[in-house]
Amino acid sequence: MSASLFDLTGETAVVIGATGTLGGALADGLAAAGAKVAVLGRNAQRGQMRVNSIREIGGTAEFFATDAMDKSSLHDAHEAVAEVLGAPTILINAAGGNDAKVTVTDGNPFESIALDDWRANFDLNLVGGVLLPCQEFGPAMCERGRGSIINIASVSARIPLSRVVAYSASKAAVISLTMFLAREWANRGVRVNSITPGFFPAEQNRKLLFNDDGSPTPRTQAIMGHTPMKRFGESKELIGACIYLAAHKASSFVTGSDLVVDGGYLAQTI
Repeated sequence: MSASLFDLTGETAVVIGATGTLGGALADGLAAAGAKVAVLGRNAQRGQMRVNSIREIGGTAEFFATDAMDKSSLHDAHEAVAEVLGAPTILINAAGGNDAKVTVTDGNPFESIALDDWRANFDLNLVGGVLLPCQEFGPAMCERGRGSIINIASVSARIPLSRVVAYSASKAAVISLTMFLAREWANRGVRVNSITPGFFPAEQNRKLLFNDDGSPTPRTQAIMGHTPMKRFGESKELIGACIYLAAHKASSFVTGSDLVVDGGYLAQTI
């Protein structure tokens, strides 16, 4: 009985950002749970590698070249996914990142951040990361009366991290938009939730966490001192949270929630 709660057989999951570390792990997990997975991203080589890895474990997946910042590209991908894999019932918004131009340092104080760079970071994490994909895929789910949308936030949305000011602010906006859409679409059969990962080494943050020789940076040491489990998360440790929120039987009464997977980071004070 418990296994059926998390069975995604017959579902079509769109994973935007599946060409990255965390999005790729979520794509693998959804496929292993039975979903047909549409891998969306700009890098065709990485996208096809993800598709191949899913097929190797017996899953079903296809890559669709997509620019999440382009409404027409999202629309074309939506139509292609529906034709090849079936109408999407799950949407994972896992694209995003931080730009060094909006990272506060001694040589780049907050007051020096250019407005265009700030807007570009918000476009990446909020507009292309959540807004446009939800505008494209959400209404169709509402028309069918069934769907689960999962947005990837960050612990920095709750407590702004030092240096990554635009990233923190944009991820806070992701949680706010998640709650808004959850309220708007709750009576139309579409649930909208977010996952807040703690610290998971990925391409976007590796240089902040590790020196060129692989040794931890002072920032990593500070993170470990603030994380009760005293380690980084592994990308596969987000899969359970994702499948729970994606599975209608398991989380049918869950919407507008932010599920934290952080090793206790947000619980730590002194």
